[in-house]
Amino acid sequence: MLKKIGIGILVLIIFVMMLVFTSSNPGFVDLDLFFLTVRPSVALAFSVTFVIGWAFGLLCTTVFILRLVSERRQLRRALRNSESEVSSLRNLPIADAD
Repeated sequence: MLKKIGIGILVLIIFVMMLVFTSSNPGFVDLDLFFLTVRPSVALAFSVTFVIGWAFGLLCTTVFILRLVSERRQLRRALRNSESEVSSLRNLPIADAD
């Protein structure tokens, strides 16, 4: 519960900082995209950049989590195999040492 409140406060602080920044910079910026030149407002340029960065971070995190889930599945399978092997070895009769 405390973690969710902290994340909410952090998002609110970032949003307020974005509003203050964009209200103090009302101008336009030229973006040359090699094949196209656009002239968005500073607020729009920063907002789009923020959203693209957030989406890229989310994509990278998703790929990392999927790799961890796959590795965890493989490790569980190996553990099950090892446990069944140990169980079958415990059930074997002990040979007498003469």
